[in-house]
Amino acid sequence: MRRDPLVQLPDVLTQPQVEADGRYLLGVDGGATKTLAAVLDLREMALYLGHGGPSNEDAVGPQAAVGELLKASGKALQHAGIEPGDLGAAVLAIAGTDTESVARSVRSEDRGEWIVVNDVVGAWASATGAGAGVAAIAGTGSNVFGVAGEGADTRSWRVGGWGHLLGDEGSGYWLGVQSIKAALRDRERSGPQTALSEAAMAFFDAPSVEAAAARVYSKPLTKGEIAAFAVHTAKLAEGGDEVACELYRRGAQDLGEQIVAVIREIGLEGDAEFPVGLIGSVFKAGAVFVEPLTCVVHGCAPHARVAPVEMAPVGGSLLLAAKAAGRGEALEAAQLAKLVERALEDGPGQA
Repeated sequence: MRRDPLVQLPDVLTQPQVEADGRYLLGVDGGATKTLAAVLDLREMALYLGHGGPSNEDAVGPQAAVGELLKASGKALQHAGIEPGDLGAAVLAIAGTDTESVARSVRSEDRGEWIVVNDVVGAWASATGAGAGVAAIAGTGSNVFGVAGEGADTRSWRVGGWGHLLGDEGSGYWLGVQSIKAALRDRERSGPQTALSEAAMAFFDAPSVEAAAARVYSKPLTKGEIAAFAVHTAKLAEGGDEVACELYRRGAQDLGEQIVAVIREIGLEGDAEFPVGLIGSVFKAGAVFVEPLTCVVHGCAPHARVAPVEMAPVGGSLLLAAKAAGRGEALEAAQLAKLVERALEDGPGQA
């Protein structure tokens, strides 16, 4: 059986690069619900945004995914007042199980120099400043990726990211489905009572739990719609509902074990200090999810810094674009994080 990394970092992101002429960088974060593109003017340190719909090939298909990527990128380029040829480098970090098919489609649109990677690579760059460490995504779906070493000694490993049918442990979708199942077990008295039953009826606008379950099949509901129910699971867990709390503990255990697998494969276990960045809406549940997950990670790497990531994932794509353009030293992660935050607050114009 093959045991090579599931995600291979392009050489341009691991080897030193000659500084490119372009003063502009493009970074894209493409997911199952939306796409965000950002153009960074390195001379003026100005940021321009462009928004699009879902660009996860698994969710919308390759043609629609590439269309949204190009739409969001086009808007960002338009706001910056530049053409694709003005870019020093471009990195598109895209959710989905087959980023290579998206990369081929992007190249066919005369974007041959644009680098396409899995979205978890952009998340890793956001979490670590593109240095040694691990990123764990838990939003609509889930995924874990880590990197250690430099140059020819670069070691990378991905765990998870298999989509809602085969994976997504600890994600919003996983929590949404498990919450509906818990409500059904309450309804049929095969499981403990839980406030998730009333919550499911209200959230899905159904007269009964069984009607809510039927609605899941009959519409059918999208991944995003089911994942949205996890917000109510978090509120009930915070309020002390034991079933909701147990779902978060189970999700934290599963996701924590995936993080540990990555740590061991890239050789960071033991007493090393490194970041484990948490990215995604599920971590907004707070201690009920983060604390048990941290316990699992510290069982392998007691000095790992497990914490939510301050920088939006699109910032990670820009950091990678800077590396690809040979401008990595010119871009500080902390400065970029503030710039991205301000741009997201202000909207698509200059920030």
